[in-house]
Amino acid sequence: MSNIKSVAKLAACSIATVSRCFNAPHLVRPATLARVMEISRQQKFRPSIIGQQLRRNQTDLVGVMLPSLGNPVFADCIGGIEQVLGQHNKRMLLTTTQYDSSKEEQFIEILLRQKVDGLLLTVADTKNSRALALLSTENMPYVLMYNHAAGYETVSVDDRKAACDAVRHLLGFGHRRIAMLAGFLTASDRSAHRYLGYRDAMLEAGLEPMPLSEVDFGTRTLETQLQYWFHTMSRRPTAIFCSTDLLALEVIKALRQRSIHIPQDISVMGFDGLEYGQLIEPALTTISQPNGEIGRQAAERLLRQIGGERNERESLFLNHALLAGRSVGLPQTGGS
Repeated sequence: MSNIKSVAKLAACSIATVSRCFNAPHLVRPATLARVMEISRQQKFRPSIIGQQLRRNQTDLVGVMLPSLGNPVFADCIGGIEQVLGQHNKRMLLTTTQYDSSKEEQFIEILLRQKVDGLLLTVADTKNSRALALLSTENMPYVLMYNHAAGYETVSVDDRKAACDAVRHLLGFGHRRIAMLAGFLTASDRSAHRYLGYRDAMLEAGLEPMPLSEVDFGTRTLETQLQYWFHTMSRRPTAIFCSTDLLALEVIKALRQRSIHIPQDISVMGFDGLEYGQLIEPALTTISQPNGEIGRQAAERLLRQIGGERNERESLFLNHALLAGRSVGLPQTGGS
């Protein structure tokens, strides 16, 4: 089996020169570099990455824990993470909780056993997270994505303000009976912040917020809620604000199956800015958040921590934007 010694002997150079050819090729004369690399190819020699990592006491692995890959929001975020990690020759170990907070502690423990250099995380609820309690006992750099809470280094949009802007948009069209549909708040503190923004806008307008409608992110059963809105309530909502675009798209599908027209009969608004929402007719009105940039900024902050910079334990809020599609229109007179 070939090794660095045999390559050095065949190339008539030192072991240190062979090492520099792989680790710092810009320091080697072009002719020597070409000779060493050709001999290495012929001998099928590759330096051991594991050995290099052990000597540096780093694995160049970053653990990533997200709620799901079924939501394109998180897929876009991963794209931003990979872009930054690739620039620094680091790799990603990915796991997903499927919105089950009971899995968070277990999965973080698995990532820690893989000797990752740091962690990028989205947890269900920062206030009641056993996973974050575990990390508080570890000397492990980490950055939260999409979560935002005092005492943690996080990257997200300001969900409360963004949701408030969304509902203000509906109010600007004349809607007063605005319902909100969200995933269970215990599974996503992002939804909890967005609900607070919904309440802020309604109360600011002098309106009583309607009862929050929560559905399971996994099953997203809407039938019971639709029955309530359209057959039980004396006056149904004229607009529905959904905490995610995926929920909004499911609402639109369910309404179409009932021959309810959007926005003529009811307006629908989402949150996320998914490309899918802009491909349907009518295009979805939504709040857009920079998911790829959230991943990039979080990865850059984590790499600075790994490099020895102090954890600032503060939230970075990126800008959100309102995408005005055609799923929002004027309310029907009387809202019935």
